[in-house]
This record gives sequence, C-alpha cells and structure tokens, in this order.
Amino acid sequence: MSVRHLILILGDQLDDAISSLRDADPQRDRILMAEVMEEGRYVPHHPQKILFVLSAMRHFAEQLRAEGFTVDYVRLDDAGNSGTLLGELERARTRLAPERILLCKPSEWRLLDIFQQAQQRWPELQLRDDERFFCTQSRFEAWAKGRKQLRMELFYREMRKHTHLLMDPDGGPAGGAWNYDADNRKALPASVEIPPQPHFPSDAITQEVQALVAERFADHYGVLEGFDYPVTRDAAEMLWAHFLELGMPSFGDYQDAMADNQPYLFHARIAAAMNVGLLDPRRVCLDVQVAWQAGDIPLNAAEGFIRQILGWREYVRGIYWLMMPDYAERNALGNQRDLPEFYWTGETRMNCMSQAIGQTLEHAYAHHIQRLMVTGNFALLTGVQPKQICDWYLAVYMDAFDWVELPNTLGMVMHADGGYLGSKPYCASGQYIKRMSNHCKGCAYKVTEQTGEKACPFNSLYWHFLMRHRDKLGANHRLAMVYRNLDRMPDAKQQALWAWGEKLLARLDAGQPL
Repeated sequence: MSVRHLILILGDQLDDAISSLRDADPQRDRILMAEVMEEGRYVPHHPQKILFVLSAMRHFAEQLRAEGFTVDYVRLDDAGNSGTLLGELERARTRLAPERILLCKPSEWRLLDIFQQAQQRWPELQLRDDERFFCTQSRFEAWAKGRKQLRMELFYREMRKHTHLLMDPDGGPAGGAWNYDADNRKALPASVEIPPQPHFPSDAITQEVQALVAERFADHYGVLEGFDYPVTRDAAEMLWAHFLELGMPSFGDYQDAMADNQPYLFHARIAAAMNVGLLDPRRVCLDVQVAWQAGDIPLNAAEGFIRQILGWREYVRGIYWLMMPDYAERNALGNQRDLPEFYWTGETRMNCMSQAIGQTLEHAYAHHIQRLMVTGNFALLTGVQPKQICDWYLAVYMDAFDWVELPNTLGMVMHADGGYLGSKPYCASGQYIKRMSNHCKGCAYKVTEQTGEKACPFNSLYWHFLMRHRDKLGANHRLAMVYRNLDRMPDAKQQALWAWGEKLLARLDAGQPL
C-alpha cells in the first residue's frame, strides 16, 4: 500500500496531540523518528540530556506502535544512519515515496531553516504550526508591534486575561494584584523540611540507551550514572502530581532559595518533560489554579508558578521567534572573555559556583536562581562571550532547548541584547548569595570582605562591572541608586575595588580557577 503521509516526529515533539499527527491514519500513514549524531554533537550535550531525549523517543515510538501506527525508527547505531535529520528524511522519502511529508515546525531556528530550505526541493513537505503553547507566534507579533520595549510583566497580564487563569469574575487579578514576587524571596530556614523526590528506575529501554550514550558520548562533560528522570507521559504525570502535593505549597516562599547539597528544594523538575511534550503546560497551569481554588496551595505559590510558565516561558519563546536569527549574535556589552574551564568541571573554591556547577554535572539540573544569580551572574560580571555561555547552558541542562535557553541567557543573564528583554542587568555582589543561601558559610572566601585573597570574588567583580560599563548602564534608572552608592565611596576604595577586580580577571585570562 502506498504511503499517504510520512510524518517526521522530532525528539521534542513526543505528544500524540502534536499538529503533525492531528489527522494521522494508521492504515495509510507512516511515522519516522530518528536518532542522529548531529543532534547530540552540535553542542556537547550533557550525557543525561541525551539519554533522556533518546529514551523518551523510544518509549514514545512504542506508544505509537501500540496505537496501531507503523513507526520507522532509526537508532543511533543503525547501519546506514546518515547522522542528520534531513539525511534520514531523505532516505525515508526515497524508500517510501509518500504523497506528502508532514512535520510540526521545529522549535529551534537552526532546524526550521534546514527544513524550510528542503521545502524548495521537496514541494510535498508541509510544516505545521506548533500548537502546544498558549500564545501563537502571530499573537505575540501583534502584541509586540509598535512597542519600543517588550516587558514580560505587561505580556503576562495580557495572557492572564486571555486564558482567564487566576482572574476574578470582575476581570481583575485574583487577590487584587498581578504579581506576588515580593512574597517569593524568602531564604530557606534550617528547620524547613525538604520534600523527598520520587524515583524512576530505568527499564530495559533506558538501560539500552544508557549503554549507547556511554559508548558514543564518553567525551561529553557530565555524569551519566544516577539518571533518575521520567521518560514517559505516565511517569512525568507522577512527578507532576508529587510536586503539586508536596512541593507546590512552599514553592512561592522559597522558589529563590539555595542550599548546600539540595539541588531540588521546592522545585518541580518538570521543564524538560514539558519541553519535549510529555506534559501539557496548559493542563499544568489549570491544575495549579484548581489546587489554589481548593485551598491546597497559597496564592503566592500559584501565581509565582503560573508566571514561570504563562509568563516567562511564553514570553521568551515569543522573543525568540520575533528576533531570530540575528538575536543570537548580539553582544551589547562587547564581552570577549572565554568561558572559564571550571564551568565544565566545577573545580573552584567559590562554594556557590561549586554547588551549582557540581549539581549541574551530576543531575543536568539547576533551578532558575542558580542559573541567573550564580553561574550567570559570574559570567556577566567577568564579561564572558555571550555565545560561549549560551552554548554552555544549552549543553549542560536537560531542559535546555534553543528557543527557551537563548533569550533567557543572552537577554536576561548576559544583557547582551542591550535591554530588549530585561530592563536591567541581573548583576549582584556576594551579598545576594549570602541572603538567599547558606553557601557562604562553607566557602573558602569571606563574603564580608571586598578585596584581598580572602574576599568573595563576586564583590569586587560586581563593582568592577558597574565601573567599566558606566557609559552604557549609568543612565539606567533601575541602577541609579547603585551608581549613587558607588559615587559615595572614597576614591581610594573605588580604586582598590577596580584593582582587585583587574587582578581576578587576569587570573581567569591565565586559566586559573578562582
């Protein structure tokens, strides 16, 4: 029987409601899925990230087969594997001669560009919109049109109205305020009990993939052993239900907190599952609203969590597709320093950095404050090239895909877009880390000192950053108080901070860890 539709399913499209499968017929259509070396190598992805995606793909292929579909599945070690998605699609096209090729639009510009070029040679290739998000690309473009600055808070309010999430019957925000972020910045008391994490033992499929990843990607940074993450929809639902019951009630209070040897705290760990299609973000947000309405979780937790998904997640995707591909090349601060080697090893005397990088290498995970205010803050203060730090985040985190990682890193972390995404750089001294964590207690450096061998490097680097970029940042109204504090310092103190910052940067340039 001839093939009507050849449907290519990518590794982050593991959802049977994906647009390319919308009218699929098991009797007349064929599904293609392919593990290819190019996707594992374009940045040195964490081995657990590769394991997660490939295992989830294989499990999804089994689900589709159980639903009656014929799935042509190309494994990474199959003989004849071309090593690229386009190569595998071309092989299947030649073999099956389908009337039409269907593909939900890739989530990354890199792949979309490849397949759009292929359309010029293959007129039967049809790209369908990705319908898994609250906000369509056209809706975001309409919202952004004519605005000099695109602020997430304004977009978020529009999306709250559009979706009716956490809205009162009279059209106002639940509780009378749009944003409860001021209630979500508590440090973690020693007496607070951290909820246990559910475990997901590897089945035969995951074990087989793990052996393959160990063989093919042994040169990538990150620990492969200890993988403990859901790779099916049912398991992802279990992780989500566990968090909603045990973690969500305290998420609002402690979402910005950090603690030694506590990688997860009150965080859900569901971003990777959502980003590959194992969880529906719309259902997740609705679950949160229902739990709040039932009195099971406080409003600051419900609003803070929904803002992460309905606000930031949708906002950065809108920015990505609005501004790519030129956005990826922005470097408004002119940063040229290489990413320090200890980002790949965790070998540093700075305890906060060691904690964040260490758990990243061990679990392919760190929560948003660790990424923004520890590893990201250090890269910002030291002037790391935006592309290098963006590639690092894309490589080491299980949930990192270009559409969500790039705007967050280039725009929010590095301020490399000149303030297009965020109105100010998220720069901070060691005092912020001291306030939000217990990392400073176990550190070789003293957060109370600003210069000298015992001083926390974040302190002098913070003031050095502000001094060297005053021409670009001095007029920023959100930094006005900071610059006033700088100007009140005696000249001798300013000079000492500058000189010590210069010495630390020289050590980095010499390849020395701090």
